[in-house]
Amino acid sequence: QMKLVESGGGSVQAGGSLRLSCAASGDTSSMHCMGWYRQTPGKEREAVAIIDSDGSTSYRDSVQGRFTIYQDNTKTTLYLQMNSLKPDDTAMYFCAAVLCPSAAVAITAPVYTNFGYWGQGTQVTVSS
Repeated sequence: QMKLVESGGGSVQAGGSLRLSCAASGDTSSMHCMGWYRQTPGKEREAVAIIDSDGSTSYRDSVQGRFTIYQDNTKTTLYLQMNSLKPDDTAMYFCAAVLCPSAAVAITAPVYTNFGYWGQGTQVTVSS
């Protein structure tokens, strides 16, 4: 079992920055990948950034170069540093721990929220 709790969301103007945090507890070694996903009303949840157990990272094209995913040394806290935010980044952001062969595969794989472990989400709102 694993529990994930996100924090750090909020409202910011376009061009601003936010850092999301995800505190993981329980058996953190059971999932190969951890990542950040986002969802807006009426749309499917999408992967934003993934890090796998080898430390490799992958990003969706729209956030490449603006967002950075990383973990602390104990791998119990996952972060997402978001810079140069755009209104299109507005969404509910979820932290997740999932089984995956690699970050590169997970970033484009279908999202099944009934598999793996998911946090409750934190809202990010970017105004123009």
